Amino acid sequence: MISYKLVMPEHMNQYGALFGGNLLKWVDEIAWMAVSLDYPGARFVTIGMDRVEFKKSVSGGSILRFEIVRQRVGRTSVTYEVHVSRRELHQSVEDVIFSTDITFVRVDENGEKIPVFAACDAHCQTEAAPPSRGTGCQTETER
Repeated sequence: MISYKLVMPEHMNQYGALFGGNLLKWVDEIAWMAVSLDYPGARFVTIGMDRVEFKKSVSGGSILRFEIVRQRVGRTSVTYEVHVSRRELHQSVEDVIFSTDITFVRVDENGEKIPVFAACDAHCQTEAAPPSRGTGCQTETER
């Protein structure tokens, strides 16, 4: 999944650069949208990011590009790789400013962990390959 965000004055810290908390919020939000589109109707919550390292500062007016790619599917969790790059309006190239893996766990209405494929038919119980975006289940040809 690819998404973009324009950095506005209200996103800046006291030194005139992007406040790191805003970037973390956007990473979480956009990755959550990816897992929600990959598994429609399932409820996921964030359980962690593997690292938080801001590689370069970001100035106001920059356009951020978020690339979210599914990496692993476990019994109750799904992990996505996230790369964020910036493009300043006066530049023609993008610089990677942040990368991490973010993991979500599937929960029921009581907040208890449940299997990722709990709602699928019996033929979907394999976790060898993740489902196609938007299906929530593997078809015979996707296995």
